[in-house]
Amino acid sequence: MANTDAALKEAMTSIEGTIGVALVDYTSGMALGVVGGGKELDLNVAAAANTDVVRAKLRAMELLSLGDEIEDILITLGGQYHLIRLMTRRGAQGLFLYLALDKKRANLAMARHQLKKIEAELEV
Repeated sequence: MANTDAALKEAMTSIEGTIGVALVDYTSGMALGVVGGGKELDLNVAAAANTDVVRAKLRAMELLSLGDEIEDILITLGGQYHLIRLMTRRGAQGLFLYLALDKKRANLAMARHQLKKIEAELEV
């Protein structure tokens, strides 16, 4: 099991094309940890803004009575991928991993696979 700092650093170094990564509490919109970002991307602002994305999707699923869980949410921009992975393990509800990738350097399928592995090993 990895702690938050170790898990975020692993994502930053092991996922090709990573711009930044954060662990976010979507009940408050606060980032519990961030690695990367910088001038290119303010991860604290992104954490708060993507909290609205998660809440909206959860609400839509509730209204549609889908009775399912979100695995991840992908936002594709011109030059970046933004990947939101909700944590489902016991004790981690209300949290998500947020990963921003450079579209030119990233392999989206591998990034999703590696982020899933990191999420499974993360101890909050």
